[in-house]
Amino acid sequence: MNQKDPSNMISNNEKLAADTLLVRNYLACIPEKNMLQDAERQQYRHDIKALLKEKNAVLVAHYYTDPELQSLAEETGGLVADSLEMARFGRDCAGDMLVVAGVRFMGETACILSPEKTVLMPNLEATCSLDIACPIDKFSAFCDQHPDRTVVVYANTSAAVKARADWVVTSSIALEIVEHLKSNGEKILWAPDKHLGRYIQEKTGADMLLWDSACIVHEEFKAKGLMDMKAVYPEAKVLAHPESPASVLAIADVVGSTSQLIKAACELPNQTFIVATDQGIFYKMQQLAPEKTFIVAPTAGNDASCRSCASCPWMGMNSLQAMYESLRDGSNRIKVEPELAKKAMIPLQRMLDFAAQHRMRVTGKA
Repeated sequence: MNQKDPSNMISNNEKLAADTLLVRNYLACIPEKNMLQDAERQQYRHDIKALLKEKNAVLVAHYYTDPELQSLAEETGGLVADSLEMARFGRDCAGDMLVVAGVRFMGETACILSPEKTVLMPNLEATCSLDIACPIDKFSAFCDQHPDRTVVVYANTSAAVKARADWVVTSSIALEIVEHLKSNGEKILWAPDKHLGRYIQEKTGADMLLWDSACIVHEEFKAKGLMDMKAVYPEAKVLAHPESPASVLAIADVVGSTSQLIKAACELPNQTFIVATDQGIFYKMQQLAPEKTFIVAPTAGNDASCRSCASCPWMGMNSLQAMYESLRDGSNRIKVEPELAKKAMIPLQRMLDFAAQHRMRVTGKA
C-alpha cells in the first residue's frame, strides 16, 4: 500500500526548490576550495590541528564531505563515517568538544547522544533536502491523521521529527526493523525519503504509507544514462544507495548504505565500479581500494542544469576556513533542547537496542 498526501507534495517541493536555490546562491558567493593557495591550505590545517588539541576537541566527518576534511579527521584521531557512527564515536571518545563536518541533522544527532559535550559545525546553514522537505508541523499533522500506524523515520530528519517517531532507522538496518514490525502486524508511516521507503516496501511487503520527498543528489541518477555507461564499461559493477530511484536500483549490482557500498567496493573482485551516490565517498573507496577505478553514475543534467551533479551542495558548505573560524571563536554551536533531546533519544535507542539484540552493526547514511 503506497499512498501520498497531495497537500504536502506541492508546498514541500516548492520549499525544497527555494531552499536549494538559496544554497546555490550562497555557494556562488564563497571562495572555491581550489582558490586557496597551498600555503593557505597548509596553514589552515596546521591551525585547526592546534585548536583541536588545545580545546580537547574531536573532528568527525561524513563520507560526503570534501576529502580535505576527511583526511584531516583521520590525521587528528577523529573519524570518517556515516552520521550515526560519527555521533556514536563522538559519544564514546574522551573529547570535551565535537566538531561535526556534515549537515545539520548530523550535528543534532551528535548533541542527542552527547548532551554533556559542546558540538560545533563549520556552517550552521548546511542542511539536507530530506530534512527541509519534512517540516515538523506538517509531519506531525500527517502522523495525527494516521494514528493506527507505527511512525518510522529515516535518520536524515530533524530532532523534532525524530522525537515524533516511534523508530529511527538508518539505511542499513531499515529492512530488518520494518520486517520485524510487519511480523508484529504493524502498519507503517514512513518518512521522509520515498525512494528508500519504496525499496523497503518492495523488499518486505509491509503496509507502508510513504511521505513524499527525496534527496536531490540521489534523485538525479538516471537509468538510461546508467545503461549507456554500462555499455562502455561492461565489466563494471554498479553500486547504488537506496535513496536512488527504483529504475536505478533495478540496474544496480549492489544496493546499500554508504558503509555497505564501501565494503562492496573493497570485497568484490571487479576493478571498475559505477557509483550512484555522492562522489565524496570516492575518497574512502580509493583509499581502501587504490588499485580500483570508481566512476560517478550519470545524473539528470550538466553544469547549470544539474542541481547536484552527484555532490551535495550543503555538504559543500564545510570548508577549512569555516572550520578554523568555528573552532577559533567557538561559534556555530549546535544545541538541542534537553526535553526534545530526551524524546528523540527514545526512538534512536530503540534502534540501537534492536541492533544489539540481533548483533547487528548499525551503519548507514544517517
